[in-house]
Amino acid sequence: MTDPADADTLRERALTTLTTARARTTLLTSCVEDPDLTAQHSPLMSPLVWDLAHISNQEEQWLLRTVAGREAIRPEIDGIYDAFEHPRAARPSLPLLPPSEARNYAAEVRGRVMDILESTAFHGTRLTEAGFAFGMIAQHEQQHDETMLITHQLRKGPQALTAPDPDPVPLFTGPSEVLVPGGPFTMGTSTEPWALDNERPAHRREVPAFYMDVTPVTNAAYQAFIADGGYDTERWWTPEGWAHIRQHSIHAPLFWRRDGKQWLRRRFGVTEVVPPDEPVLHVCWYEADAYARWAGRRLPTEAEWEKAARHDPAGDRSTRYPWGDADPAPEHANLGQRHLRPAPAGSYPEGESPLGVRQLIGDVWEWTASDFLPYPGFQAFPYKEYSEVFFGPEHKVLRGGAFAVDAVACRGTFRNWDYPIRRQIFSGFRTARSAADA
Repeated sequence: MTDPADADTLRERALTTLTTARARTTLLTSCVEDPDLTAQHSPLMSPLVWDLAHISNQEEQWLLRTVAGREAIRPEIDGIYDAFEHPRAARPSLPLLPPSEARNYAAEVRGRVMDILESTAFHGTRLTEAGFAFGMIAQHEQQHDETMLITHQLRKGPQALTAPDPDPVPLFTGPSEVLVPGGPFTMGTSTEPWALDNERPAHRREVPAFYMDVTPVTNAAYQAFIADGGYDTERWWTPEGWAHIRQHSIHAPLFWRRDGKQWLRRRFGVTEVVPPDEPVLHVCWYEADAYARWAGRRLPTEAEWEKAARHDPAGDRSTRYPWGDADPAPEHANLGQRHLRPAPAGSYPEGESPLGVRQLIGDVWEWTASDFLPYPGFQAFPYKEYSEVFFGPEHKVLRGGAFAVDAVACRGTFRNWDYPIRRQIFSGFRTARSAADA
C-alpha cells in the first residue's frame, strides 16, 4: 500500500510532468499555421498534426482505457495513429484528424486524465506502481515533442521558434580527456520508478580502464577533420559508411554549407556561421566513427559511457546522474528546449561527473560504438514494441540526451537508439581510447 504522503508526491510529479509536456506540445503546434501542421516537411518525419493526435491516442489507450478502465473515446482512429502500422512517409495519405479536431481530441483526453489522476491509487499493478503509466505517457509525449522539434528544423521557411541562447562561457582550457579506472560497476537500474524496460535490470558490468573526452567533439575539431580530407579518405570509414557517404554525396554535417572560407549552417530557419566551440550536431554514426578513427581514437562503448556518467569511485556506487542523485536543474545541463542549440563545450561545471567529464547529460545525443541489445534478464514491459522489436545490430545506441530532451525522458540509464545513417536527430559524440593503448 502506498503511503498517502507518497501518493500525493507521486500525483504532483505526474501532474507536473504531464503539464510540462503539454505546454511544449502546444508551443510546437501553435507557432505555425495549419498548412504547416498538415504538411510533411520531410519523408523522414510525420506531419506535425499526426504527432499531436498520436500523443493523445496513446494517452487515451494507456491511461483512460487500460489504467482507468474507461470506455474508448475514439476507437476508430486507433489504427490511423498506430506508429507500427504506418511508416512515416505514408502518414500524410491517412485520413488524419484536422488540426482543430486534433486539438479538441487532445483537450478532451487530457481533461479526463486529470480527473482520474485525482483518484488513482499508485499501487496494485506494475502500470500503476509509483505512477509508472503516467510517467511513461509523459516521457512518450516529450519524445514526440523532440520529434516535432526535429520536424521544425527540417521545415523550410522563416523562423517559427525562438529561445534565448545559453550563457556564454570562457573557452574551455581544461584537460582534453580523463582516465576512467577499470573494474566493475552497476549498469542499468532496478529502482528508478519511471525507467523504461530497456534500462532494466541493474547488473554488474566489467569495464577495462579507458580514457574519455571531457567534452563532446566541437565544431572546430570536426572542421579540422573535414579540412584534412576526412570525407574523401576511405581508410577512416567502415565499408558501409564509405558507401553511404559516396552514394548520398555527404561532405559535412547536415544543414552545413560552405561559404568562401567559412562554414554556415541553417538552424530553425536562421542561417548563421557555425560556432566553433559548440558540440558538433547532426552527424550520423558513420561520421562520428570516421572522425574518431581519424583522431586515432574510437567511439566509447555504451557501458563505458554509462560508467563515465554514473560511477562514483568514492562510494563504488552508480548515481542517477553524473552530478549525483538530484533531479536535473538549469545549472546541471542544457535540457528541455530551454535553448535551441547546444551550449559551448565545457559548460555546466556543476553537472560534471566525479571523474571530471562534462556535458554527459544534455546538449547533444552521443553516439556510442554499441548495438542496441537487451540487458541480461530483460523483460518487455508494458509492450514489446517499445524496445524488443528494435534489438539487434541494425540500431546503434545514443546516450545522454540533447537540448531538445526533457528531463523526464533523460537520465544516466536512459537509452536511445537509431539507424547509423540518421543525421536529422540532435546527435553528436565524444571519443575514447583504451588505457591499454596508452
